Amino acid sequence: MLQDIKRHKTQSVKVGNVTIGGGAPIVVQSMTNTDTADLESTVEQVATLFEAGSELVRVTVNNEESAAQIPYIVDRLNKMGLDVPIVGDFHYNGHRLLRQYPDCAKALAKLRINPGNVGFGEKRDRQFAEMIEIAMEYDKPVRIGVNWGSLDQSIQAKLMDENAQLAEPKTAEEVGLEAVIQSALSSAKYAESLGLGKDKMVISCKVSQVQELVAVYRQLAQRCDYALHLGLTEAGMGSKGIVASTAALSILMQEGIGDTIRISLTPEPGAPREKEVIVGQEMLQTMGLRSFTPLVTACPGCGRTTSTFFQELAQKIQTFIRTEMPTWREKYPGVEDMKVAVMGCIVNGPGESKHADIGISLPGTGEAPTAPVFIDGKKAKTLRGEGIAEEFQELVQSYVDQRYG
Repeated sequence: MLQDIKRHKTQSVKVGNVTIGGGAPIVVQSMTNTDTADLESTVEQVATLFEAGSELVRVTVNNEESAAQIPYIVDRLNKMGLDVPIVGDFHYNGHRLLRQYPDCAKALAKLRINPGNVGFGEKRDRQFAEMIEIAMEYDKPVRIGVNWGSLDQSIQAKLMDENAQLAEPKTAEEVGLEAVIQSALSSAKYAESLGLGKDKMVISCKVSQVQELVAVYRQLAQRCDYALHLGLTEAGMGSKGIVASTAALSILMQEGIGDTIRISLTPEPGAPREKEVIVGQEMLQTMGLRSFTPLVTACPGCGRTTSTFFQELAQKIQTFIRTEMPTWREKYPGVEDMKVAVMGCIVNGPGESKHADIGISLPGTGEAPTAPVFIDGKKAKTLRGEGIAEEFQELVQSYVDQRYG
């Protein structure tokens, strides 16, 4: 059941076929880590991220070779039938690349500009303005993305000087967070003065610590109505990155703050890039904010479940569902809300299985080697023998066909 959380009111921004803000569902996005100049690997990774559920995909545009490839990347994706908005990530030389390669600007669905890296000294405003003018020329929205690690030091120095004159100075950390906020808001106001509408702007203020991120975005929500992009700038690897991102973003989204999210996980060696997409989807779905794919409820196991069979079955069913979802999404409207349970013993197994749309309660240690299956709250069948996993998978597919077909 989707939760009715009162959302912070923000401007609606159209990015290709996706709407960010204005009360639209929170958008999940991701970023490639390929060399953008390598067309084949970039197209392959964008396709993988998109098929996993990423609704926007950002790519690095850091040199002439990558800028030159953008139109070909977008064209290849279109020919594959993948209507995924591609966002260009620019630092330092974006103004020059966009002028030198106008087809790059035309092909991108959105530009990401970091005001801390757009130029320094007297060049900053001129080069920022040039990028905004290019965005307006090609009718492209912009994310003004401030990062704690690449903050314009002139803003921080100015605020530190002003803080030193106060009767009760704030801490250096408080001043630093205010500098991040002011960098984003002043850059957005400057873009507005150049003619870029609020309906063409998304802003973000990324830091790497949970409490600081929450504090920054609470302030942003009070001080502006721009669409807001959420994410820790360097969440980390593995469980640490997942926990940190979930802790920060869940607090904000529960308060109605945030219009689009990215989970910036450091990939473990050999791990698939799309894991950050799955984490973002599961975060939204477990909070009841959106539905993407049926989730499998499974018990953690205890001394009653010394067999690993229920763990293996839960993994098989979750993998089966994710593999089938691209087809199911097209053929079976509403299937993303289906609830599946794979339980390990008689204690909670039958009860949890009854609460699911379809569930199985496997035998625990010392229990009879039978596995009752519950469909829509009622016992429908009992499975026995070596083929329980395959039979249950067939029952799940049959249930999808009958209920959502």
